[in-house]
Amino acid sequence: MAIVINGTEYPVPDDPRVSLLDLLRERHGLTGTKLGCNQGGCGACTVIIDGARVLSCLTLAVQADGREVRTIEGLAANDHDLHPLQQAFIEHDGFQCGYCTPGQICSAIAMVSEFRRGDPSYVTADLAEGPKGVTRQEIRERMSGNLCRCGAHNGIVEAIEEMLSGESA
Repeated sequence: MAIVINGTEYPVPDDPRVSLLDLLRERHGLTGTKLGCNQGGCGACTVIIDGARVLSCLTLAVQADGREVRTIEGLAANDHDLHPLQQAFIEHDGFQCGYCTPGQICSAIAMVSEFRRGDPSYVTADLAEGPKGVTRQEIRERMSGNLCRCGAHNGIVEAIEEMLSGESA
């Protein structure tokens, strides 16, 4: 089988110990996905597999066999346009140094899908009914696995709110 990364098929690595992060960065030159803590604690390496957010530093590449992986490089509709969330990050100063931004954006896109599906979070009042509306508290809770050491969290939340109010992920 193969791993589909941003619409292109790649062979599964022969070495089953290769992380998805290393496959993306070192073997395929997709350096938008960042290496942060390499322990799953910061979210800088977040990518989307089959619509779900995944920490690529903790995921073996072989686990993506037969699946579709989207990285920050694969979000835009074409080479000239940004994904609406990427544009919202710019407009709301949702980044400073930019190191965490790819993981933040991939996580937020998958988070929006979770929210629209009705998946509850820790702060969802009624677990049976799911979230009733997008609140800053709900967004912050759902994005809590992605750290920004520069303190751009307010801009990140504002960018996500903008995307949720208009564009689709």
